[in-house]
Amino acid sequence: MEFFRIRRDIPFMRHALVFNIISLVTFVLAVFFLATRGLHLSVEFTGGTLMEVSYSEAPDLQKVRQALNESGFSDPQVQKFGTARDVLIRLPLVKDSDSAKVSKQVMATLASVSDATPELRRVEYVGPQVGKELAADGSLALMVVIAGIVLYLWMRFEWRYAVAAIIANLHDVVIILGCFAAFQWEFSLPVLAAVLAVLGYSVNESVVVFDRVREVFRNARKRTLTVPQVLDHAITGTISRTIITHGSTQMMVLSMLLFGGEALHYFAVALTIGICFGIYSSVLVASPLAMWLGVKREQLIKPPKQKQEAVV
Repeated sequence: MEFFRIRRDIPFMRHALVFNIISLVTFVLAVFFLATRGLHLSVEFTGGTLMEVSYSEAPDLQKVRQALNESGFSDPQVQKFGTARDVLIRLPLVKDSDSAKVSKQVMATLASVSDATPELRRVEYVGPQVGKELAADGSLALMVVIAGIVLYLWMRFEWRYAVAAIIANLHDVVIILGCFAAFQWEFSLPVLAAVLAVLGYSVNESVVVFDRVREVFRNARKRTLTVPQVLDHAITGTISRTIITHGSTQMMVLSMLLFGGEALHYFAVALTIGICFGIYSSVLVASPLAMWLGVKREQLIKPPKQKQEAVV
């Protein structure tokens, strides 16, 4: 299905060096922020107390934060959860504290700053050991996904395409993490899930482009096309599909970003960054890298076997 078709190939590869310099600068900035500021990890990774509180009327979140700060809770995270009357509170780990005492102190603080009566729905306590295990498991999941993608592309295409695609995909992941480090947005389990989703989403775009490259190589037997011309033709031929796919996905993500509340906010932000850079990297990073690694028609198309004539 195509909304439109571009008749003349767009010379993407002519400006490949400029695009990759932009990517390199962005990548270096992301690594710089990760190294200097680090990720603002959520309670799931660092340990702490998570409480869900319901009010009879919508509370003032700024007053709630201020009251918790004055009560001795450092860096409390307060956000709406579901409806305007439901509030999710995350408190960092406090040494030598018990979750029952913490929840009682929090509820007493909340009752003192609001006319509406707060009702405790649930309390979850995450210890430091559990947080470390979640961080380790999350890193392991990321490594397994990367290894699986490399193996899949290597088996389906050729090692040059696998290397180009995985560099482009890691480019997307590092930039997402760099944005979260630069602005000190909270990095939680939903954000980690978004990063893993972006890896799969981005590699899908790379596979579509490389499939079209293979198709163009097959159809260009009688025509003499250079590798840059083949890549330009393949990318131009997938633009309509890219706009339809990414546009539809971004509409759904945008609805979560605007109407999903605080619980889905950073999840949608991570997906939005990943979708935007996923398009960029699949077209303007993976393809030039494959070209510079020396891809050829013979690497994707096996020469036909010559039949041996029977000896009489």
